[in-house]
Amino acid sequence: MSLSAFLTVIVANLIAAMSPGPDIILITRIATKSRRHAVAAVLGIQVGVIMWCSLTVLGAAALLRTFPSILGLIQLVGGTWLMWMGWNMLRTGWAARTSPAVDLESAEASVGRLRYAFVQGMTTNLSNPKIVLFLAALIAPLLPAHPSLGLAVLLIASLVISSFLLFLVISFVISTNKIRRRMLRAGPWIDVAAGIFFIVAGATMAVTGFQDVF
Repeated sequence: MSLSAFLTVIVANLIAAMSPGPDIILITRIATKSRRHAVAAVLGIQVGVIMWCSLTVLGAAALLRTFPSILGLIQLVGGTWLMWMGWNMLRTGWAARTSPAVDLESAEASVGRLRYAFVQGMTTNLSNPKIVLFLAALIAPLLPAHPSLGLAVLLIASLVISSFLLFLVISFVISTNKIRRRMLRAGPWIDVAAGIFFIVAGATMAVTGFQDVF
């Protein structure tokens, strides 16, 4: 695999990671309330990134194409989970719309425990198995038919580290005190918007998964 092909894969993956999706929406929502929780969510997301990147490089895309019901089942479960997360965001935001956080401390407290933010990040990323198919379409034309263990590890590590740094930068930029103070009153409506996004995205994923399974 040439250096130019290697860099093409990394750059294309970063461009895809920056597109508005559940990961970015979740990080943005949490970062407007707490930097610590945003970083915890990013770490959780990376658990999913490690798994999906590893499965892609090791050839799991072929399995998912051969047995689409496996992909469908994961999408059905993942989509249902995203809808549940979205409902909780929507419900929380709507309840707080008349009494938004008045300072940064109360905004951070509203997010809950760091562990919960980590789990949210991890499950959000793991809910979308189509990442494997996207990465496979991106990597397959450039990757040797039988990549060495060293190349596989290097590619997985590069994909994971680059996406981690991207998400970390986004979370740090959005979670500056200046931006967080400006977002205090808008906090509940950010929750509502994020909740609606998760419900729609989850429903779309669940319906697609249901059709593949049944």
